[in-house]
Amino acid sequence: MRIRLLITVLATIAAGLSACQTMTPEERRAADEQRCLGYGFRRGTDGVATCLQRIDLDRRAESRAQSAELMNDMAWDLNGPYIYGNRWRRYH
Repeated sequence: MRIRLLITVLATIAAGLSACQTMTPEERRAADEQRCLGYGFRRGTDGVATCLQRIDLDRRAESRAQSAELMNDMAWDLNGPYIYGNRWRRYH
């Protein structure tokens, strides 16, 4: 069970890393900038800077959400829920 889970986690991490490597940071920045320009912002304005910042913040939030979901799944698969009286704790 744990070996299968470990293999699944490693495969997920490898897939995530390979997805990140498909674009260089320069290519990703250019694509983000084109996306903002497509929204009607003009290059070199505060609107473009704000748009780029929001795209980056959205990307980071998505990454954190995926990481939290993965960690939550791993915790339940390994040990089950954690319950301390009215709180959670590990039980075997």
